[in-house]
Amino acid sequence: MSLDQALSFALIGGVILAFVWGRLPYDVVAVTGLICGVALGVVPADKAFLGFSDDIVVIVGCALVMSSAVARSGAVETLMRPILPHLTTTALQVPALVAGVLFASMVTKNVGALAIFMPIALQLARRTGVPASSFLMPMSFASLIGGIVTLVGTSPNVIVSRVRAELTGVPFGMFDYTPVGLAIAILGFLFLAVGWRLLPKRTGTASMEAAFRLDSYVAEVSLPDGHAAAGRRVRDLREMGGAGVEISSIVRERYRRMPAEPETELRSRDMLLLRGEPGDLERFVVQAGLLLAGRPDEESGKVTVIEGVVTPPSDLVGRTAAQLDLEGRYGMRILALSRSSEEIEQSLSATRFHAGDVVVLRGPTRSLPETLGLLRILPLAGRGIALGRNTRSWLPLAILIVAMALVAVNAVSVPIAFFGAVVVVLLTRCMTPTEAYAAIEWPVLILFAALIPISDAIGRTGGADLVAGWMMRGVQDFPPIVALGATLVLAMAVTPFLNNAATVLVMGPIAAKLAARLGMNPDPFLMATALGAACDFLTPIGHQCNTLVMGPGGYRFGDYARLGLPLSILVIVVGTPLIAFFWPLRAG
Repeated sequence: MSLDQALSFALIGGVILAFVWGRLPYDVVAVTGLICGVALGVVPADKAFLGFSDDIVVIVGCALVMSSAVARSGAVETLMRPILPHLTTTALQVPALVAGVLFASMVTKNVGALAIFMPIALQLARRTGVPASSFLMPMSFASLIGGIVTLVGTSPNVIVSRVRAELTGVPFGMFDYTPVGLAIAILGFLFLAVGWRLLPKRTGTASMEAAFRLDSYVAEVSLPDGHAAAGRRVRDLREMGGAGVEISSIVRERYRRMPAEPETELRSRDMLLLRGEPGDLERFVVQAGLLLAGRPDEESGKVTVIEGVVTPPSDLVGRTAAQLDLEGRYGMRILALSRSSEEIEQSLSATRFHAGDVVVLRGPTRSLPETLGLLRILPLAGRGIALGRNTRSWLPLAILIVAMALVAVNAVSVPIAFFGAVVVVLLTRCMTPTEAYAAIEWPVLILFAALIPISDAIGRTGGADLVAGWMMRGVQDFPPIVALGATLVLAMAVTPFLNNAATVLVMGPIAAKLAARLGMNPDPFLMATALGAACDFLTPIGHQCNTLVMGPGGYRFGDYARLGLPLSILVIVVGTPLIAFFWPLRAG
């Protein structure tokens, strides 16, 4: 072993130990490792920042933005709405959520797919009284096995494709992973559909939402001309909008108020007072096709929706929005109001404000801070409010599907397709630039960009050849499929300590060298590396999906092995022969 090789292994070992130690953020560990690599001379200074221009950084960042856009659009919730009322038991709820996450992670990044369905699972847990721990870990594991089906489902697939391109000049295609990945995804789904019973019932940690124990908001909406509910009953409109929102009263002909009985007939231009949480109100308004009263026509990028508390010195106290001319003087419109002291039974524009009222306001972004100061409204920055945002239910999903189709027919490359999709989302104002930047997990991108030059050091110094030689001596007396299985197991074992992306960056070149030394086709060994790195079911630290559900599910470190160990064994036992079948070990 040469000095450079020893330094490269020491650098990788130090990074792994820092990851396991866990006292420093992953991105800080990665950039520290990068600068140490430059100082040691194993990472050339002129190549230190090449990782920041790598395609993987573009793909992952754009995939996160697209996932956020789809999640915000409510398209998935709309698709799930006909199914949710029929999911009356946990035995039905878990398979439905697992199937949804599994499918979504096949077409977009798995962490994004999980993020789309987590609010649905948590809402279902609250309504049914089922512990969220029964849902979240199976959903996380489903996002991992769903991600192995296509190129863009998970980072290891993208990185392995890059390694193959460096070796052969041809990367793996969008659906090269599908034969093996789809079979494992189906078997994994069948296991998770019943295996969730292995999990303990845990109570999740309280989120920041728990700090806002407010009475339900009241929002004022109108029934537009030609609406499908005009001439029908209140109960019909409730079915259109979904659960979670109460229609408390109807204001007709501006001043005539009546209770919203289930059999009350609705008319066009009726004003309705809705009661519920902001998220439920937004979903109800969108799904039922209603209009928030006085909703402005400004472009979404120029207005902001904010939640705030009316303080005692405020000019609003004792006056109505109409008396204060809230819109004319300040450009602000009230979308919803929450009050604990009494019921709100009249139009919001005619309701006198009290100190302590919590309001949802929409107004020009540029003047918003100054206006809140003038009105003596204390903004609540602890949670995002979706009510009143410009929601386009199907457009982000349609844009994503078009991007995936272009990649599937080889019309454009993956990074160009996803980057173009983000551009279209911004141009169509499905998201504002601020929201897009907020959707990107910058520490993850920094991690990738910094680890790429570090992993390249192993190959540049000949370290990959050295490890491949060690592995070859260990498996050379066994059938070739044993070497393939060993590669899969090693990648799966290293991932919890090195992170799945880092595992592929290190293990990919080693697997290719092992195949070359054994005279084998490198493709199955690269596939085994990708599969093992993508399937970390034993710890909460190997993949961000597992980390994401740990707090809300109330899981402990050891809980992951309860469900993850049998699933890992299933992947090894089934995945190894499947890879050998679809990707012959010997070329030609």
